Amino acid sequence: MVTIKRLLGATVCGLTLLASAVQAEQRELRVYNWADYILPSVPKDFAKNSGIQLTWDTFDTNESLEAKLLTGNSGYDLVVPSNQFLETQINAKVFQKLDKSKLPNWSRQDPELLKLLAKNDPGNQYGVPYMVGTVLIGFNPAKVKAALGENAPVDSWDLVFKPENMEKLKSCGVAMLDSPTEIIPIALQYLGLDPNSQNPADYETVKKMLLKVRPYVTYFNSAKYMTDIANGDICVAIGYSGSFYQFGNRAKEAGNGVVVDWRLPKSGAPIWFDTFAIPKSAKNVDEAHAFLNNLLEPKVIASISDFLGYPNANKDSLPLINKDITGNPNLTPTSEALKTLYVVQPLPQNMERVRTRAWIAIKSGT
Repeated sequence: MVTIKRLLGATVCGLTLLASAVQAEQRELRVYNWADYILPSVPKDFAKNSGIQLTWDTFDTNESLEAKLLTGNSGYDLVVPSNQFLETQINAKVFQKLDKSKLPNWSRQDPELLKLLAKNDPGNQYGVPYMVGTVLIGFNPAKVKAALGENAPVDSWDLVFKPENMEKLKSCGVAMLDSPTEIIPIALQYLGLDPNSQNPADYETVKKMLLKVRPYVTYFNSAKYMTDIANGDICVAIGYSGSFYQFGNRAKEAGNGVVVDWRLPKSGAPIWFDTFAIPKSAKNVDEAHAFLNNLLEPKVIASISDFLGYPNANKDSLPLINKDITGNPNLTPTSEALKTLYVVQPLPQNMERVRTRAWIAIKSGT
């Protein structure tokens, strides 16, 4: 009888251990991030150290992510919308609030950057900031000097919004992002208007201004400018801050003699955040928080910033990041420059249509 009890006890214990092992094996996390937007060792190390099975899928546009989220069941536990889309999706109630008791590293965030992000995410309840950047002016110093002389206004939107400058730059090539949600707010702010204006007349004013420089724009594209400026095929672009850093380094590595530089205009520019958020339909919420807290470790997020060429919102990581990034005020804005930066917010549908119509007219030159 004792033997039977012992055998039964051993069997139950074995089954319990087996169940625990199966349960541990079943811990998983499904992440949906931008393509090529992580240091590959970070998810690998997290999976290895946590024992959590990680599925890492990628997308190329905010729109494709949004389409998946709005189905109500994305199939993912973490997604990475940009701040404008984060706001729209918060309003659509597709995310669950962060449990900050599970994010002890949250205190490492820069309060000034969190304050800016709060324009899209009031109270910073849903989004964990990942990479941070601006939209600014990238240029080839030698070619711009040849076109405009020593005093070319490379730190001003005058460079690309004044027809007399653009006419001279046309021969060496000027590119703009193919994005009304980025170019039009910049033009509004340049004219002294609200970059998130809901006045239709303001968009007509912007249209008139941009149509004057449209004949001198080589193309509108949100990716092509990166390789073109590194190859010397264009001399000026409105683009993303980190992209000029990355492709400037590629030009150096190629030894093609091309120099890429960039400037954050003194009058101000849009600041953007890519954020991690947890869909309401997420099945592995504890694992999502575990990944996020690991991401907020200064050494971890600093290594990603070094790899991608963008700063982040983690103040404790700054001393660990390459000084080429943190020491460059055109990549990591100073506290003074932060006062001139603004976030772009989604517009009501009727105003979005106004902006879209203006953009179509600008691109077509009519």
